Amino acid sequence: MRHFPFIILGAALVLSTIPLLAEDEYENAPIRYSATEPNDAAQRLERLMAAGKVKIDRKDAWSILNGLMQQLHIPPESQVMVFSKTSKQNDRISPQTPRVIYFGDNAYLGYTLGGSIEVTTIDPRLGPIFYVVDPDTEPQKPLTFQRDQSCLSCHGGPFSPDVPGVLVRSVFPSVQGHPIMSQGSTVVDTTTPFSDRWGGWYVTGKHGATTHRGNVIATENEDQTVDMDFEAGANISDLSRFFDTTPYPRKTSDIVALMVLEHQTSVQNVLTKANHAALRAMHMQTSLRKELGEPVMHEPTGTARRIIDHAAEDVVDALLFKDEAALPDGGIEGDPAFQTAFAKNAPQSSDGRSLKDFQLLNRLFKHRCSHMIYSITFEHLTTPLKQAVLARLWHVLEGQDTTGAFAYLGEAERGHIRRILVETLPGVPGEWKKALAEK
Repeated sequence: MRHFPFIILGAALVLSTIPLLAEDEYENAPIRYSATEPNDAAQRLERLMAAGKVKIDRKDAWSILNGLMQQLHIPPESQVMVFSKTSKQNDRISPQTPRVIYFGDNAYLGYTLGGSIEVTTIDPRLGPIFYVVDPDTEPQKPLTFQRDQSCLSCHGGPFSPDVPGVLVRSVFPSVQGHPIMSQGSTVVDTTTPFSDRWGGWYVTGKHGATTHRGNVIATENEDQTVDMDFEAGANISDLSRFFDTTPYPRKTSDIVALMVLEHQTSVQNVLTKANHAALRAMHMQTSLRKELGEPVMHEPTGTARRIIDHAAEDVVDALLFKDEAALPDGGIEGDPAFQTAFAKNAPQSSDGRSLKDFQLLNRLFKHRCSHMIYSITFEHLTTPLKQAVLARLWHVLEGQDTTGAFAYLGEAERGHIRRILVETLPGVPGEWKKALAEK
């Protein structure tokens, strides 16, 4: 039993959004998040269903979930479970009735027994778009994705970096699943220490002697300290000791899937924030030049250039796993089914390497360049930002960075990443191909 003093810590994934505030920059030009019609997978799927071109089995909520997963390219093996009340469906969530989360590279689904299906898909310009699907919709009516702006109360700034974001949070959960508010919460990313993760989540898998906060309840004492028996939640393979798993088609909340989800959501948020910053910078530059009667320039200069270069640095840091937290001694072991499903159809280099190759001994991936470089957000980054990111990324991968910030990437690993990107990344600069050919 470990005893915690009053501190700000916390973890539970939420897929929802915010009562809008005037100061939210993403509601202003040029983003106009809420006023803009999304261009995302949910909207496209809804049109296909309405036209009768896609049919989803609607026998029950699980059937609908499976249909949505298939259409949104989400593997069912990605399932993780959260029991903290950190969703708009809090009345249905508890340690006995956890919420399930499923995710692919560009879409996320959440479901609580008897409730609505939460859907988050990515618009390449706006960022995550949050919807609710009613599984009890009458069979003669088409399924619809209802955009839910209330999700932004958590996903629109308080826990995301001032943009609509997808989140994994760690909390101290009470016996009912309520986060113990005096202890705060932490949004988990690639840099979060292993021991601070998964408060309010179920976790299956092996991780040796190092413990985490998953699978256990927190007890708050009168002096506002908190007790949690971490050993009771360590190295769990069977969740039935905690709750009745019968209603759930899969009985796991895989440790590797959780770590991928945490990495993926944090990089998505960095990409969204960087793209919004670049769009605003170019909008401001254009507006100012028009006011001054000067010709509009499509290349950033001055302040816009500095903003975009800074955003590009943030993106490269996230893509290259800068300051990644180490795994426990001996590594982690998760469900091979998730690892196979996650890596399926991953772009591979000519020597068979992929950015989705797992390492799992002292770090998550073998080649430390994020698979989110293939995401639709990265693909559609505004041109000045994407050019800056690619230039900075290649500078680091060529070993030309002298700051020491990327010294953890050895020459061999950088070489493998270069080859993977040159041979698999759409629109890769011609100079990259030439440089690789000359080596």
